[in-house]
Amino acid sequence: MKIIILIGFVCILSALAAAGLFMLKNGDKSKRGPNMARALAVRVGLSVALFLIVLFSYLMGWIQPTGLPLQN
Repeated sequence: MKIIILIGFVCILSALAAAGLFMLKNGDKSKRGPNMARALAVRVGLSVALFLIVLFSYLMGWIQPTGLPLQN
């Protein structure tokens, strides 16, 4: 499960980097905007998918919350 979450984070960061490159790219402005918007939309979709995967994994019992132990 850790590998899947790590791959998800890497994909999210690469989509964010792609959007940044499209924003900084010196070229035709008509192509730059839609490509950047598409990369940001992919990033949002991947973030939502990763959240749903983590939530589903918790509900199925594949991952358990550890938290910090309470000291009284």
